[in-house]
Amino acid sequence: NPFNPETKIKFELPFKSMVNLRVYNLIGQEIATLVNEELEAGVYERNFNVGDLSISKTALPSGIYIYLLQAGEKTISNKMVLIK
Repeated sequence: NPFNPETKIKFELPFKSMVNLRVYNLIGQEIATLVNEELEAGVYERNFNVGDLSISKTALPSGIYIYLLQAGEKTISNKMVLIK
């Protein structure tokens, strides 16, 4: 799933949950927090745009990034590939 400069992360909640969605580089540094709030049950989509300085803390080089989605007792992670 290569992207440049933006990708969408979709997820579904079966019930109301505290949700935390963060993006990390491969050495474990947090790059962005996309969600940190309680959400109702439903389908959600969050954009991760490397050019949006309000989300991204630094200019990101090409490479692999991991998103970590925590909702209630569940944790899901997946990799994303940024190609510039």
